[in-house]
Amino acid sequence: MAFRPSLYLSAAVGLLFALSGAASAESLQEAMAAAYANNPALNAARAGTRAVDENVPQALSGYRPTINGQISAGITATDTRYRLNSGSNWASTYTDTGAVQGQIQIVQPLYMGGRIDNGVRRAESAVKASREQLRNTEQSTLLDTASAYMNVILSGQVLELRQSNVAFLQEQVRASNDRFSVGEGTRTDVSQAQAALAAATAAVSAAQADLLTARANYVKVVGHEPKGLRSPGPITKLLPAKLSAAIDASRTEHPMIRAAIYNADTASYNVEIQEGALLPSFVLQGTVSSAFAGNVSADPTTPERARTLEGSVAAVLSIPIYQGGAEYATVRQAKEELGQAKLQVDVARMSVDAALAQAWSALESAKAQIVAAEASVKASRLALEGVVEEQKVGQRTTLDVLNAQSTLIDARLSEVGAQAQFVVASYSVAAAMGRLDRERLGLKVKAYKPEHHYEQVRDKWIGLRTPDGR
Repeated sequence: MAFRPSLYLSAAVGLLFALSGAASAESLQEAMAAAYANNPALNAARAGTRAVDENVPQALSGYRPTINGQISAGITATDTRYRLNSGSNWASTYTDTGAVQGQIQIVQPLYMGGRIDNGVRRAESAVKASREQLRNTEQSTLLDTASAYMNVILSGQVLELRQSNVAFLQEQVRASNDRFSVGEGTRTDVSQAQAALAAATAAVSAAQADLLTARANYVKVVGHEPKGLRSPGPITKLLPAKLSAAIDASRTEHPMIRAAIYNADTASYNVEIQEGALLPSFVLQGTVSSAFAGNVSADPTTPERARTLEGSVAAVLSIPIYQGGAEYATVRQAKEELGQAKLQVDVARMSVDAALAQAWSALESAKAQIVAAEASVKASRLALEGVVEEQKVGQRTTLDVLNAQSTLIDARLSEVGAQAQFVVASYSVAAAMGRLDRERLGLKVKAYKPEHHYEQVRDKWIGLRTPDGR
């Protein structure tokens, strides 16, 4: 039997669709758009990326002057008693002096051992890594949305199948009682039908609980209750024909790998910064100070008031010689962190390869399961119809009917499960390749562009408010 994509998820959620109505139905793309805009974990990641953006203006501040002002005020009182010789009387003088001093100091860095340049590069590399991590969070959120969406559909389908099974078994219990009452059946037939009905009723309760759980998870991811979800198809248009092509694409497109590469760059610049602490630094320093003093004195030659204004400019060259060895340990530590970051690139590649292989295997497995399940459902349905007809003429027992019904229900459950797995697996493969994003999915929602905030804050010299007014 040929694999028919047109039959994917052909048994949609009848129960949910009937409750919500076709007019309010929500497609998977609409659910993803809502999650893209409102998911709190994704918005928290965006806030974290904006916080990382501020590292760049902090690093750029190293090129700019620092200005410090200082004002001091004080009073000094002196009371002196004296006599000129042993025969003279004691005399005294009193001096009360008040002074106000102000100073402004400006320091302009000219050369800091390359630490400022490399600090800016490190900050910019960290921003790029943060954007890739945000892109990975976006992918995870969209994949979680697809999984939550399909879980609601699958849970609804399972509940509907369980309920139809209960209705079938109720009819079998009634028929068994009727046959027993006219002497054509046995008490065993009745008991077997009742036992099957009890088990099916318990399965309905479990399916209802699963549906409630699936709906709650949907709300957590998307932000609102599911409304008449429509059965989607797989996103095969984003997937290559071979696993090797998917792996090649992931090596250049997956955000985890790209973030790890940028993190390695960040660690490399950090080594340069720490080594720069061993180099001389050169700054230009200017100072302007003013002082005002006044006093009350018995000495008429002492001025009552005095005011001074002083300015100075100096070029200061600092040469580190030995500072206890901490700077050398810091350099060695930074080099080890760089080695760790480079190894993390390999870890990221292997993790992506493993996730991609797993998703690809699930996709291929789901294809085969759908073909097998469709054939099994068709055969089981024909078998059940035959057993029921044979029971009517006494050639089959009630147990045979119950077994045939159970086989059909199991086949239908396998079918809807495989169909849901196929859709989720296709999104998982796209995510493992790094291609599950707003643009490729064509989501009708305003794009979040982290570059916009970065451009707003990069060259800010002053200001406490964030670009959004907080």
